[in-house]
Order: sequence, then C-alpha cells, then structure tokens
Amino acid sequence: MKYYIGVDIGGTNIAAGIVDEKYAIVHSGSIKTIAPRSAESICDDIAKLCGKIASDCGISFSDIQGIGVASPGIIKNGVVVFAKNLDFDNVPLKSMLEERTGKHIAVCNDANAAALAECMVGSGKGCGSLVAVTIGTGIGGGIVINGRIFEGFNGAGAEIGHIVIVPDGRLCVCGNRGCFETYCSASALIRDTKEAMMANKNSALWKICGSIDRVDGKSVYDAAKLGDATAEKLLDRFVRYLSIGVSNIVTLLQPDVVCIGGGMSEQEDALINPLVNLVNETGIIKELSQKTRITAAALYNEAGIIGAAADIIGEMNNGLQ
Repeated sequence: MKYYIGVDIGGTNIAAGIVDEKYAIVHSGSIKTIAPRSAESICDDIAKLCGKIASDCGISFSDIQGIGVASPGIIKNGVVVFAKNLDFDNVPLKSMLEERTGKHIAVCNDANAAALAECMVGSGKGCGSLVAVTIGTGIGGGIVINGRIFEGFNGAGAEIGHIVIVPDGRLCVCGNRGCFETYCSASALIRDTKEAMMANKNSALWKICGSIDRVDGKSVYDAAKLGDATAEKLLDRFVRYLSIGVSNIVTLLQPDVVCIGGGMSEQEDALINPLVNLVNETGIIKELSQKTRITAAALYNEAGIIGAAADIIGEMNNGLQ
C-alpha cells in the first residue's frame, strides 16, 4: 500500500491526513493557522505537522509518496497568486514545501480539492464530471472534468460565487454587482432574515432566535417548519435564486453531478428537493431525458484532505510532478 498526505489550509486550522491509494484517511491531525503570518512560518509548521502524523501512526516519512496541499485563493503552477485570508501574494508554496519536506508537492485551490474528493469517493463517486457548489460565508466552487480539476488558463477558474445572476444587483465584495454569493451564501440568507424580522415583528423567527443578533443560517428553516409565512417566503426566494445559479452551471457544462456543500446542504426537504425540481424545469434542461444529478455533498470536513491527496496521486500517476 502506498501512502500520501493531504493538507487542507483553512483560515482557522491547518488539517493534514495520511491517505492511502483508495483515498481513505488512515490518520489525521491539525494545528492552528494563526494567520496572517509569514508564508515561511506556515510552511515550517506544515512540514512539522506532516512529519508528526506519519510518526504518530507508525509510518516512516520516507514511505510517503507525495503531499497534496489545498489552499484558499487563486493557484497557478504551485504558486498562491492571491489568498486574502492568509495574506498570501505570489507565494511559491509548492517549491517552499518541497524544500522543507523533500517530497513531491501539488498545490490546488481548496474548493477544487473538495470537488475532486466528492468526484472520487463522495457524492459523485464513479462519475466523470462534477461541479461542487459550497454555501458558506461566500459561495465556493470546484469543477472536475474527466477526473481532473479544471482551473482555467490563469488558475482562477470555477469562481462560481461570482457569476452574475442579477444584473445591477447587490454590491459584492469583489466589486461587481449581482453576484451569486450576494444572494445565495449563508451570509446573504442571514442578512435577508434579519431584514425580514425587522419588517415583521410577528414572525416566528423572533420566537426561535430571541434576538436579531442570534440569527444563523438555520433559523429560517426552523421557522418555515412551523409554517411561518415570512420564513417560507424567504426560503422560497433563496431557493429560486440558487436555482438560477445552478441552472446556469448545468446548462453550460452538463456535468454528471452538481453537489451542494456547506451546512445548508443537510436541509434536503427544504433546499435540495425543491432546488432539483426548479432546475429540472429550466429551459433546455427540461427537454433532456438524462439530467444532471443534484445532491448534497457527502464528505464534509474530510473533503479538503482527501481532495488534496487525490490531486498529488493524480499528478504522480500521470507523471506530472
């Protein structure tokens, strides 16, 4: 059995896991990211973490075939061109970690890594193409075609959160207006929920949340289950906007699978099922006998580690390292 390491760099934690050839995590560990700080310091800690998890499970570090790293930001040729949360600007992460570990390193965007993991062993296992849409503070995305990550010629492919679904709509952090994530992220839903509560003091949302400061991405679902009209209207609008973004993805790429990740993906009856119905009644899609399968993501917190490992496995098996 050959072993690899997958590293998932997050804004709060850096997680790493020993992954076997079947993409199973044998052992894992994590450290605090403590960002922003120097790339050199972060790379030092990643190298130490990789050595530690190998030692902890009795695997010689010399037996590790390669290391895959999933990082936030725009990645091209092993360089983190830009990652706001880490304060990385043109950081040569691949070469820095190869110097510290003596291993072949592959670096990919964290959302792309999650998509690859879902395609290999998650919600899209056995499929040839998959698009992941992750609903969180913003909207992340990853595209896998023929079992490989699609990054675009400049490393900025699959920025799904910034496709425009409402011309001249809400201002996005990217500077554009009407972006997908300004309507369909968890942050957007929380903002809309607060606005609706202020406009309707009789909504059950007040009973559930207690105060406007305690609203989270789950509040509207809980109120809708009680039959609250305000929550039902909010949720219906949210799913309709989500269906526009997903329909655009399906129309453009016709992937085997679109998987929805993030905490909201657990809301199958309130989110996934109505989303499927709306997308399948969209334009040309409704005329097709074979339709893209839309489903919840399966791997959750393990996706980054598995996807990063899958990326280095793919590179080494194809002689690309």
